[in-house]
Amino acid sequence: MSTRDVVLVGASAGGVESLREFVAGLPADLPATVLVVLHVPASGTGALAAILDRCTPLPVRAAVPGEVLPRSTVLVATPDRHLMLTDDHVTLSAGPHENGHRPSIDTLFRSAARAVGPRAIGVVLSGTLDDGSAGLVALRARGGVGVVQEPSDAIYAAMPLNAIAAADPEHVLPLAEIPALLGKLVRETAPEAPAGTGTELDAEIAEAGFDLGVMAGDDHPGTPSGFSCPDCAGVLWRIEDHGFLRFRCRVGHAWSAESLLHEQSAALDRALWMALRSLEERSALNRELGRRAEESGRRISATRFDERAAETAEAAHLIRHLLVGRERDDTATPRPGEPDERSGVAG
Repeated sequence: MSTRDVVLVGASAGGVESLREFVAGLPADLPATVLVVLHVPASGTGALAAILDRCTPLPVRAAVPGEVLPRSTVLVATPDRHLMLTDDHVTLSAGPHENGHRPSIDTLFRSAARAVGPRAIGVVLSGTLDDGSAGLVALRARGGVGVVQEPSDAIYAAMPLNAIAAADPEHVLPLAEIPALLGKLVRETAPEAPAGTGTELDAEIAEAGFDLGVMAGDDHPGTPSGFSCPDCAGVLWRIEDHGFLRFRCRVGHAWSAESLLHEQSAALDRALWMALRSLEERSALNRELGRRAEESGRRISATRFDERAAETAEAAHLIRHLLVGRERDDTATPRPGEPDERSGVAG
């Protein structure tokens, strides 16, 4: 019988500190492979493995494509590549971003759900928004175990809060207690995988793995929505995954509802700042043309340019006022999933 010998760990904001504490508590004889995804920029140095290696008796190194999962070892995702599992082998993919990330926590969890199913334990640590929630939902649906850091114990509580709400994990506890729990779970016998792999799950994993045949096909998970992809402006397909709402476009970019909302807000801010810049430039040019017309004695033209400058300046003032209001709202409103001190209710 198989044991739960694959541990998947995802972290985002506050993740370096959390991961250092996490690996420091792991026993040297842990009979499992630990795979770690920390959301890092594509230009990152890939120093995480070296940082964690100084904190734990287990060897820590960057994942190598094609290698068989090594026991008692921590494998870390490299910048700008998804860390995935195919059977008992590691895969690195330059596939589409998920929630704007590559590597992506959800991509690792989802691929492990299909590859090893009940043998996997998914661990969600500190972070913002709801990264990891969709992957943990998929993992639990395939018989894997969910472990989430106690939100009040996390540096950033949103990721744990959202993972708890979406996936109803078996274990929620402080970070300091998670390594000891894993020491017990990895020695348990894994149950049989639920019947059926799910064609939608297979298709999404193939897209994340940059399978061009699947990406070019006409079959897409979910149903078309009225939203566009922030990454490529293509149509997003709406996916209801065990009650968790998320989206994926034709070429494979994936978004949770929270992350899509966050990106739409950022896009709106960029558009407003561009509009403000254009209006300020138009007002300045009208003022200059009005001054030149006045100097050359063309008073009617000067008046017309001055009126346009005033109208444009007023429009710019309205947008500036809107931007200031949005900044105040962002300061007063908690991040998604974080406690609202004004009401005691999660935002």
